[in-house]
Amino acid sequence: MTNTQITLVQLDNYGPWTVTPNPRREVDLQTLQSRLYADLSQLFGTRDGYVFFTRFDNMVAVTNGVDAEDHARIQESIRNRYPVTVSLSTATAPSPADALAHATARLQEEGSAQDEDRTEALLGAPLEDDERTDDDLQIAHFDVNDATGEYTDELDAFSTFIHIEQAYASLMRHMHEEHDSLSFFVGGDNIIAICPAMDAAAYRDAIDAVRDDTGVDLKVGVARGATAHDAGMGAKHALEVCREEGTVVEFE
Repeated sequence: MTNTQITLVQLDNYGPWTVTPNPRREVDLQTLQSRLYADLSQLFGTRDGYVFFTRFDNMVAVTNGVDAEDHARIQESIRNRYPVTVSLSTATAPSPADALAHATARLQEEGSAQDEDRTEALLGAPLEDDERTDDDLQIAHFDVNDATGEYTDELDAFSTFIHIEQAYASLMRHMHEEHDSLSFFVGGDNIIAICPAMDAAAYRDAIDAVRDDTGVDLKVGVARGATAHDAGMGAKHALEVCREEGTVVEFE
């Protein structure tokens, strides 16, 4: 069984801020969002966590091993660097999707994302050290088979983008609906999925479903670990085995 700790990162009152006192330039908003994501990625990353940008005003962090004090420090760091603040809501469950749902519900109960009175909520109780194990997380790292040869070097850049995004959308939907997993596009042709305890057959079914839906072929490396960093690096090494051996599913 896995025990995934998820933290929902939500910008406080962000929508109204973008149009107050007047609508802000889109280039300025895009710059702020990308810098904020980069800083959060580093802040959680130095604590062996992962952050995924989703819609930028809402981000999802995998935070096994990140305690309440760490969360408060991260919140303070963002307050000191940016004209906006963030609320953080943490929950844990064997199912990553359930953990995120619980974290989301807890934050919604605290107030709306556009409620000016809800500022820097810090909710939930991270796992205590004695509740943690070396196998709490299962992370899968997918990529497209021969993306360069099939798409990048053959099609125009936007057509390639469409193929990759369609594969991502198909995989994200399948993994969420069938396995309560959370899958995130992380650039190039790579997708990282935070999963419950899934076996090789379930990953092969996911790859088959994406191929049937989009025509795009995937492979995946999978690993377990105590933190996102541990499991994620193991998944990367397993993916390298796929590349070397020509296989489609490998566990570390």
